[in-house]
Amino acid sequence: MHCLTALQEGSFLCGKKQINMWSILFGCFAAIQLLLAAYLLQPTFLLLIYGIKKFFGFLFAKKKTNIEAPGKNYSFAVIITAHKNLQLVPPLVDSVLRQTYRHFKVYVVADGCDHANIGYNDDPQVKVLLPEVPLNAKIRSIDYAINQFDAAHDVMIILDADNLLHPDYLNVLNRYFNKGYRAVQTNMLAKNNDSVYAQLDAAGNYFSNFIDRRMRMEMGLSANIWGLGIAIETALYKQVIYRNFLGGFDKKIQADIVKLIPQLAYAEDAKVYDEKIDSGDALETQRTRWINAYFKYFKYGWDVLLTGLRRGSFNLVFFGFNLLRPPLFLQVVGAAFFAFVNYWISPVWMLGWIAAMILFPLSFFIIVAVMSTDKKTVGALFYLPVFFIRQVKAFLHIGRANKAFLQTQNNKVIYIQDLLNQ
Repeated sequence: MHCLTALQEGSFLCGKKQINMWSILFGCFAAIQLLLAAYLLQPTFLLLIYGIKKFFGFLFAKKKTNIEAPGKNYSFAVIITAHKNLQLVPPLVDSVLRQTYRHFKVYVVADGCDHANIGYNDDPQVKVLLPEVPLNAKIRSIDYAINQFDAAHDVMIILDADNLLHPDYLNVLNRYFNKGYRAVQTNMLAKNNDSVYAQLDAAGNYFSNFIDRRMRMEMGLSANIWGLGIAIETALYKQVIYRNFLGGFDKKIQADIVKLIPQLAYAEDAKVYDEKIDSGDALETQRTRWINAYFKYFKYGWDVLLTGLRRGSFNLVFFGFNLLRPPLFLQVVGAAFFAFVNYWISPVWMLGWIAAMILFPLSFFIIVAVMSTDKKTVGALFYLPVFFIRQVKAFLHIGRANKAFLQTQNNKVIYIQDLLNQ
């Protein structure tokens, strides 16, 4: 009798443990789904806020820089990092020299180049640097330029060789820094749209600018940075320490800087033009580098998130939450997976995922249409499945980015005056 009772009690405890285990697993399964849904539906939520602002006008009023004369003329160091090719540097230097704001100096790092002649070497506002030993990393090129500064510049701006600056670029930035901002991401626009891939690349930029920059600025939160067109107080940049030099420049710098300042600003009216990829192979190379950087620097998202929780800072929590956000194509794959699995587990959840997968591309289309005035870019969105397949292929080759400096080849030579006259 006693043995039977003990056996029954043992079976009951074992069954209870199994139930608890399944409850924990199901809870984790549900939590992962809710997290992914939050990421996938964030564009829809931000689009709703944007619509409310446009409809009512007075909600979430946009912060504007003063149009009055600024109190200080900041000294800008414009750092241009070129790797093995100086072909695109002269048009960029030309666009800097055409600035309406004159307190600047250009530093061109000709890394791995066989010469340093860009046609502007004799200009007193231009300094061309030719490292004796190839640096093979953007971060090293930036540090090399800083060590060669001719003056104690207040602010440094980081540009790629294929960029162009609008003539009012520095003038706008000077006003932002006079407002007290210490780091400002500028508005990256497409320099070219001569292929479907370039148009889709530009569409991705419009989407990212809306959810990660414009709407953050509207709500008083820190904006994400690109790997170019970022203006930072020189002293602030020097506080960032790098231990890995292959890719992820923007991931590291924003994770550190956002914890040191009240807000990482976004200047939509400071325009920098960037060459868009124009082929499937170039897309794969670019996305391989980006996806690899996401996984390599994933820990920085956790660091910012936990720092925000410790400080009670919603700005940092939201920033860290979005640093952890998977690439868009992985979000879509995850949503499709959960919709399939929930067919057997919870039909209601399956319908929820189907609704999310309808809302996400719809929001994407609307955001791009709102941000872009180019009909070609909007029309190219119908080719997104091709773009998606290329990103999957890039994902399968992310290991290459750990072994080599993957550089996207750029070759569109155009001067700023010709671009603005198009």
